[in-house]
Amino acid sequence: MQTAHRFDHIRESVIREMTRLAIQHDAINLSQGFPDFSPPEPVMQAAIDAIRGGLNQYTITWGYPPLRQKLAELYTGRLGWQVEPDEHIVVTCGVTEALAAAMLAVLNPGDEIIILDPAHETFRPGAKLADARTVSVVLQSPDFRIQRKALEAAISPHSKALILNTPHNPSGRVFDDEEIAAVIDVVTQHDLILITDEIYDRILYDGREHVSPGGLAPLRERTITIGGMGKTYAVTGWRLGYAIAPTPLARAVKPAHDFLTICAATPLQAAALAALNLPDSFYEQMSEDYHQRRALMSEILSDLGFVFTQPQGAYYILADYRGLPIPQAQWDADRFARWMTTEVGVAVVPGPNFYANPADGEGLIRFAYPKKLETLREAARRMARLKG
Repeated sequence: MQTAHRFDHIRESVIREMTRLAIQHDAINLSQGFPDFSPPEPVMQAAIDAIRGGLNQYTITWGYPPLRQKLAELYTGRLGWQVEPDEHIVVTCGVTEALAAAMLAVLNPGDEIIILDPAHETFRPGAKLADARTVSVVLQSPDFRIQRKALEAAISPHSKALILNTPHNPSGRVFDDEEIAAVIDVVTQHDLILITDEIYDRILYDGREHVSPGGLAPLRERTITIGGMGKTYAVTGWRLGYAIAPTPLARAVKPAHDFLTICAATPLQAAALAALNLPDSFYEQMSEDYHQRRALMSEILSDLGFVFTQPQGAYYILADYRGLPIPQAQWDADRFARWMTTEVGVAVVPGPNFYANPADGEGLIRFAYPKKLETLREAARRMARLKG
């Protein structure tokens, strides 16, 4: 028997494989990007109340109505156009499903979608499921800047869409006005659809503020804005995302979502409403906490001899290990990452996993630091052996 050819070159998630390896070897998991601390108490209580209150059956396919109403209010302000809860919003089972639904909605077989490498490992398989082709534009380290010429060079008669992830995973970049202007020019001049992954929109550093590209006038009619609850509110296992788009694009996303998952979990959507109603003090404290985590993780890695650029957003550091004073520093990234997990006791992700051409990510590993400070200090203790 033969299986579908679309899966011939799709392997299971390396990130989640490293999590399984971490569990097997009792390693500290700095590979998969999930917190090791609890969500806010009001959010957890809201989930309990929703379950006990009877919200245990299907909700409207596009999302729990009060949640969509709240998202409409928030994104009308963020995007600068009137977001209608029944017309423009689709609540999904995580950002991964939102991305898949968006690509299924806009890509035909043979279409090309431009992906900025390094990129999250879900982007290329999502395009593959739509029988589309991916075209990579490599952001060169250590700056990981978007270059207009590189974007233009990726355009062909088959170009249909571009994925933009900002704040960026795994580099930690927050793309600046000049870079976004390059995206605007290429997208508009070549009539592309823009799909944005903005899951880290609340995790920024040094006074930066997130600007949704779909709120910029030239992009409003051609952007599918994707966000989610998991990272900001420490509920990654709840699998709650959403896509917001102007009517023609939203109408295409809706049936894709409908027949992929029907609806996201009803009681958790009700709890998400409580999360979105948290006071400003929650975000202020979260920002302070992530600044502390970033500072500690940067200090640990610098002291060990890793080379990296400090993140401007999100909660990852993509670090070069090749200057470490140990023999293993000469190994390829996959072997090094597995050794880190099984022998050092700290799980990381090999950099080639984020590139279409694995060679572009050699010598790099990704650390995720949404962890308690004591967890990061224990990781530092274990990694002391990397000093040689």
